[in-house]
This record gives sequence, structure tokens and C-alpha cells, in this order.
Amino acid sequence: MSRKKKTGLAVSYIILILISIVWLFPFFCLIMQSFRSYATEYGGMVNYLMPKNFSLDNYKFLFDTEQTKYLHWYGNTLIIACVVSVLQTLIVICVSYALSRMRFAGRTALMRIWLVLGMFPGFLTMICLYFLLKQMGLTQANAVPGLILISIASSGMGYYVCKGYFDTIPKSLDEAARIDGATRAQILVQMIVPLSKPIIIYTALVAFLAPWCDYVFASYVAFGNSDGYNVAVAMQRWVWTNDYQGYFTRFCAGGILVAIPVTVLFMFLQKYYVEGITGGAVKG
Repeated sequence: MSRKKKTGLAVSYIILILISIVWLFPFFCLIMQSFRSYATEYGGMVNYLMPKNFSLDNYKFLFDTEQTKYLHWYGNTLIIACVVSVLQTLIVICVSYALSRMRFAGRTALMRIWLVLGMFPGFLTMICLYFLLKQMGLTQANAVPGLILISIASSGMGYYVCKGYFDTIPKSLDEAARIDGATRAQILVQMIVPLSKPIIIYTALVAFLAPWCDYVFASYVAFGNSDGYNVAVAMQRWVWTNDYQGYFTRFCAGGILVAIPVTVLFMFLQKYYVEGITGGAVKG
């Protein structure tokens, strides 16, 4: 390798390292603040880079059910994310398989209509959806089933990437199975699904992340009742209190616990996540 190429690589690595440091610095501060003792540092200048005294008080507070409902809010978020991930993935797979493998009247028009509707931001329907859920009794204390219903109601419109992946699987496999007497359902479950592991994992991860990180619509549906809060809404209420400095450290500790499941999922499923994106982008 020539000296010019070595110099170029060295400069590239240095730039990437600097960018990584800048990107990771806020997360480092967040972790450090989650271990800062509120009682020993309150009233003076706070060191947001490195606490004077490390403590687990913030994490103990989160698990103390007498002082906070954090575990209840965490459970709400986990229930919503898991149920939505499973149901939305099943719906997307079925819709994508039908649009990829079957030819029926109105198929092209249906895909075009869904494509156009998907261009409109979801905020336009917030008021309408809220009053609809309110009439059904799925707001405030019952916000959890309401948020699940809203998340899976239009999930079939997110067929684009999954359908593109199914299009890459040869249709001759379906034809051979049909000759042998297999039904559409058997072809989907026994042939297409095993060959589509990356896109299924990608779809499940995307479906999990949406409600896990949701704040806007969750705060709108659960407004005024803490029993229906998810973690994002509840933690935002913490930093709105008068005791901002005290609850900020608890906010950081809660954020660390929220990030753990997502981080673990991406660490173990990153390979399939990337394959799902690239595979689904080959054909549309």
C-alpha cells in the first residue's frame, strides 16, 4: 500500500473516531448522571460530566413501587410494543404475500391508494382517532389497548419492504408446491416464511420500536391519567416538575433502562436487520 493511501486511511480513521466521540459523548453524560446522588450534590454547581459521588439511589427509586409507578409504566410500554410487534408483523406478512404472489382485480389500484395515503402525516388524524377511542372507552386509564389498536389498524399499509423481499423469492417454488397439492397457507408458512427470516425480523423490530419510542400520540391518548402512561410520557412529566434537578437524574436512570431492550435486540439481530433492508430494496 502506498504512503498516500496509508495517509488517507489514517485521516479517515481519525475523523471517524472524532465523530464517534462527539456522538457518544451525550450518552456517556447520560449514564454518568444516572449514578449521580441527588442528595449529596443538590444546591451547588453540578458536574454533568463526572459526578462527585456515585450512587444507585436513582435506580432504587425507579424500582420502589411506593414512590413511583415506573415499573407500571415500563410494563405498559413493554405490553404495547410486544403485542404490536407480533400482530403487526403477522398482518404485514399476510398482506405482502397476497400482493406479491396473487393477482386480483384492483390490486394495482389498492397499492397506489395505500401509497398515497401513506404520504399524509399521522398527525392529521390525531383528533379524529382520539374521539373515536374516547367513544370506545380506550383513552386515559385504558390507553394501552387503545394504543395497540391504533398501531395495528393500518399496519397493512407498511407492506412495501416486505413485499419487495417476497418478490425476490422465485415463484417457481410456489408453482411446484401447488402442483404437489399445497395450499396458499401452507406455501406461506412452510416455504416463504423460512426463506424470509431477515425481512420478518426487520419488520418485527420496526414494529417494536414505534410504540416503544412513542410520545406524541401516547401523551394525547393517556392525557390526565398516569395509569395509562407509557415510559416516554411519564418521564416527560418528571422533568416538568418543580424539582427539575432532582428528577433529572431519575430521568437519566429511566432512560438507561428504556434503552437496554432496544440495544440488546439490535446487537443480536443487526445482521438480519441489514439483510432485511437490503433484500427488500431489490424489487418493489
